[in-house]
Amino acid sequence: MSFLSIKDIYHVYFTKDSTTTALEDISLTIEEGEFISLLGPSGCGKTTLLSIIAGLLKPTYGEVLIEGKKIEKAKSDIGYMLQQDYLFPWKTIEENILVGLQIMNQETEQTRKKTLDLLEEIGLKGVEKAYPKQLSGGMRQRAALVRTLATNPKILLLDEPFSALDFQTKLKLEDLVSETLKEYQKTAILVTHDIGEAIAMSDRIFLLSKRPGKIAKVFDIPENLRNETPFDARQHPEYSNIFQQIWEELDKLETKPEH
Repeated sequence: MSFLSIKDIYHVYFTKDSTTTALEDISLTIEEGEFISLLGPSGCGKTTLLSIIAGLLKPTYGEVLIEGKKIEKAKSDIGYMLQQDYLFPWKTIEENILVGLQIMNQETEQTRKKTLDLLEEIGLKGVEKAYPKQLSGGMRQRAALVRTLATNPKILLLDEPFSALDFQTKLKLEDLVSETLKEYQKTAILVTHDIGEAIAMSDRIFLLSKRPGKIAKVFDIPENLRNETPFDARQHPEYSNIFQQIWEELDKLETKPEH
């Protein structure tokens, strides 16, 4: 049994005047500990698919299972990290990172200590009493990662979490997130527009076609690239070759007429 199964997903948006098919016939399986990226033209339904996997949106047809359980019964197994950090400005960093534990009634002396230890591990020692506005964008995203990991989710959904950051901060955070997820053996799905980021961080990349989004192609990232940190993967001789292949496929998808 696969860790995560996405079966025959169709999703249609209805308005008073029209219907729009956002996703069509999406089926894929993900193994525990895998890092997957979803790439595709704008409007191809990547974020819609992520919302369905998160259980935030019910598909028109199809189902999502985590370890055989329907997603509705496994919402506590999911962590979500977005482009914005969504830290509460009136709470300290310590209060912010403990929010998830409190909501899920998981706050104990042990989980609290683990979360504060992770904050230190991730390079944010000494900011516990600071407020979000006192931190840089990259530091706030690190705090958001700690908050997401605090409840020990089985799967992390990452919706363009680095896209608002400057390039240098983004590269550092890619490494940090990648190392942290490997260390904690987490499964992750990343939605991104950045081909390089997808190659550097993923085990597999799913290319979605223009609306309605379907799986157009799957790229397996070679093991010698997967074993590198994202920063080093970008310098690897095979990186530019894979980049070129994905670029060409994406270009074909962008220019293909819609039906």
